[in-house]
Amino acid sequence: MIIITGLSGSGKSTVAKALEDIGFFCVDNLPVNLLPRFLDLMDTKGSDITKVALVMDTRSRDFLEEYGRVFHQVEESGIPLEILYLEASDDVLINRFKTTRRLHPVTTGGSVRDSIILERKKFKDIRHKASWVVDTSGLSDHQLKEIVVKRFSELADGARMIIDLLSFGYKYQTPSDADLIFDIRFLPNPFFVPELKGCTGLEEPVAHYVLENPVTREFLQKLTDFMEFLLPLYEKEGKAYLTVAFGCTGGKHRSVVIVSYLEGRLRKNGFIVRIRHRDIDKV
Repeated sequence: MIIITGLSGSGKSTVAKALEDIGFFCVDNLPVNLLPRFLDLMDTKGSDITKVALVMDTRSRDFLEEYGRVFHQVEESGIPLEILYLEASDDVLINRFKTTRRLHPVTTGGSVRDSIILERKKFKDIRHKASWVVDTSGLSDHQLKEIVVKRFSELADGARMIIDLLSFGYKYQTPSDADLIFDIRFLPNPFFVPELKGCTGLEEPVAHYVLENPVTREFLQKLTDFMEFLLPLYEKEGKAYLTVAFGCTGGKHRSVVIVSYLEGRLRKNGFIVRIRHRDIDKV
């Protein structure tokens, strides 16, 4: 269990999203007194929740008064608990509140700076107890997400980025949800081979026809080199899903063959791959 806490505007929501992307069950603003009941629900028969991240802070009125007792109760029950504390400089926090135009949850009747100073003072003890303190003053959302994923990904199930490979036909429009689209209509088309026209790219004669062409072999070499260079960079950024689409004219032959080939290569390199042949059954 990871407790995400710290100063308002320091990036707790970004951290929660990063942990959710690598397999944690995340809850924002859970009242600390409900934590034991939440753990009882997790422990019910059939629950598959094993890794939890909870955002707790001064939005919950009793948090600072009750967290010590409740956290001790959690640890006494045998559940490993880690406190991740986020902070930033006063000027950075003020600028963030100006950008979002949100009210600071610790109201003083004075300025935003006064509220930040008061909240920082209230959090002094829990900051001292934290397992990990992160100053987000000079971090972008991407950079914060990256360091969180790097620290906790070894604890997570399904921590690797999920790659969705999609084949489609341009005659049925391009997919709107793709991150990368490759037009492979330059490859030899089995549609014009009478004995292959009625087959699909899932059948061996079509796959052989496409893959044995010298242009295809050169394309696949350059494509796999490109993907093996690019995908780790997306993972490093903290991207959870990537959809890569390959389009031919009808979505039955060439795109299906290329998706099937690339699936095998990426799986061998340890990537989590899902495939979908969108237009394979269309006339």
